[in-house]
Amino acid sequence: MSIDSTLQDNNRVGASGSEERPGFFSKPRIIAKPGFNRWLVPPAALAIHLCIGMAYGFSVFWLPLSKAIGITSSVTCSADMTFFQQVFSSSCDWKISMLGWTYTLFFVFLGCSAAIWGTWLEKVGPRKAGFVSTLCWCGGLVISTLGIYTHQIWLLWIGSGVIGGIGLGLGYISPVSTLIRWFPDKRGMATGMAIMGFGGGAMVGAPLANMLMNHFASADGVGVWQSFLVMAGIYFVFMMCGTLGYRIPPIGWKPKGWVEPESSKSQGLVTKRHVHVSVACRTPQFWLAWLVLCLNVTAGIGILGMASPLLQEVFAGKLLGNTLSYSELNAAQLGEIAAIAAGFTGLLSLFNIGGRFFWASFSDKIGRKATFATFFLVGIVLYATIPWIGHLGSIVLFALAFCVVISMYGGGFATIPAYLADLFGTQMVGAIHGRLLTAWAAAGVLGPVLVNYLREYQLSIGVAQSQVYDFTLYILSGLLVLGFFCNLMIRPVAEKNYMTEAEITAAGAMYKVNPNAVLEWDANPASRPLTAVAWAAVGLPLLWGIWVTVQQTAALFG
Repeated sequence: MSIDSTLQDNNRVGASGSEERPGFFSKPRIIAKPGFNRWLVPPAALAIHLCIGMAYGFSVFWLPLSKAIGITSSVTCSADMTFFQQVFSSSCDWKISMLGWTYTLFFVFLGCSAAIWGTWLEKVGPRKAGFVSTLCWCGGLVISTLGIYTHQIWLLWIGSGVIGGIGLGLGYISPVSTLIRWFPDKRGMATGMAIMGFGGGAMVGAPLANMLMNHFASADGVGVWQSFLVMAGIYFVFMMCGTLGYRIPPIGWKPKGWVEPESSKSQGLVTKRHVHVSVACRTPQFWLAWLVLCLNVTAGIGILGMASPLLQEVFAGKLLGNTLSYSELNAAQLGEIAAIAAGFTGLLSLFNIGGRFFWASFSDKIGRKATFATFFLVGIVLYATIPWIGHLGSIVLFALAFCVVISMYGGGFATIPAYLADLFGTQMVGAIHGRLLTAWAAAGVLGPVLVNYLREYQLSIGVAQSQVYDFTLYILSGLLVLGFFCNLMIRPVAEKNYMTEAEITAAGAMYKVNPNAVLEWDANPASRPLTAVAWAAVGLPLLWGIWVTVQQTAALFG
C-alpha cells in the first residue's frame, strides 16, 4: 500500500465535514484536553502490560496440568497412542513438552500480530487496540478454561497460544507511540516504565496463580481451570481500566516550557521529522536495528531460559558448602540446590525488570546508540569472563555478572522503541516497532536452540557438567561483537525517506486537530489525587510481586 493511499484512508475520518460525535473507541475521541496530566498514561500502559506479562509465568501451570487426570500422579498415555491421538484424548495426562507449545505459540503470535497490525494500531489509536488486546487475552483464557475442563489441549493452544498471543502483540505495542508523544523529553523513561510491566507480569501473576490453585485444589481436581477463569476476570478489569485510561496528545503538543534541543547526544540520530512505516522497513537503519535487537535478545534469552540448570550444574555441591559434582549429589541435595536455583531465577527476574526502567531512562542521558554500545561492550566482557568466574567458585560474582547481563537484556526491549523514534520520528513508531518485534521471535528460537544444543554436544563429547556452558558463553560473546558493529553502522536516515509536510498534515486529519488547539500545558493540580490512585493500582501489585520474589531469592545467599 502506498503512502498516499494510506493517508487517504486516514482522511476519511471526519472527511464529510459533519459534526457527528466520534465512536467511543475512535482515535479522535481520546485526544486530551488542556490540563490533562500526562502521568496518568504510564499506569494505564502498566495495567495492560502487567496482565499480558503473565505469559512469562505460564510454566507455573505445567506440573499441575500434567496431573490433571491423575491428580496425585500423571496418567501416562499408552505407548501406541500417536501424538495426534494424544491431542484429542481425555483419558491420559498431557506431557509437559506438549504444554510447552503454548509458550512457543505466545511469542510467535506476539511477533506476528505486532508486525501485521502495527499500522492498523497507528490508524485507530491505543484505546481500540487495547480493547481488542483485552478481548483476545482474557477471551483466550476463557477458551483455555474450557480446554482444561474438557481436557482438550488443542483448545489451550488456540485459546492462550494463538488468540492470547495476538492479544499479547497488540497489548505490547499499544502504548509505545502514545507514551513517546507524551514524553518527548523522556522517551526512554516513558517506554521503560510500560515495558517494565511486561517483565513484571509473571512476578505478580505466578504467585497469584499459585494461591488460586492451592485454594481450588481438591481430591477431584488440581484447581487450574478455576484459576484460569478467575484470572481472566481480574485481568479483564485491569486491562479495561488501562484501555479506558489511554489519551493521546494533539499533534505538536509538548510539555509547558520544554524546548526541543537543537543538538543531539546521539551523534545526530534524533530527527524532528517522520518516516512512513512502509518506507522505514526498506531502510538499512531498520535492518541494522533489527539485528541489534535480535543479537542482544539472543544472548539474553538463551541464558534466561537455562538459568536454573546452569547454576546447578556449574556450582553443584558448592551451593551447599561441599565439593561434590552435580552427578554425585543425592536426591535430597538435588532438591536443595533446585530451590536455591529458583531463587537465582527470581533474582534475574528482578534485574530484568529493573534494567528495563534503568537503562531506558539512562538512554535519555547518553543517547540510544551509546546505550546499546554499552550493552554490547559490557556484555562481551561479561560473557567471556563468566566461565573463569565459575571455575573460580565465586557464587556472588557469578550471580552479579548474570544480573548485569539480564538487566541489559531487559533494557534492550525498553530502549529500542525510543531508538526507533529517534531514527524514524514519532508519527509511525508504533507500527515500525511492531515489525521490528519479529527480531524477538527469531531470537526466541535462536537463543534457546543455541544454548540447549551446544550443551548437549558438550556433554556428548565428555565435557564435565560444570564446564558445558563455557563454549556457549564464548559463542554468545561473539554474537555481541557482531551486534556492536551493527549498532556502530547505524547512521541518520537519508533525506529522501522522510514524509513531506503535506503528507504529515494529511495524516493528522484523522485527529480532527483544531488549528487553535492549545499545544502546551502543565497538568491541572486537581488531577493529582486521581494520578496517585492510578499509580497505586498498578504499583501495589508490582511491589507485592517483588516482595514475594525477594523472599524466594533469599535462599541463594542463605
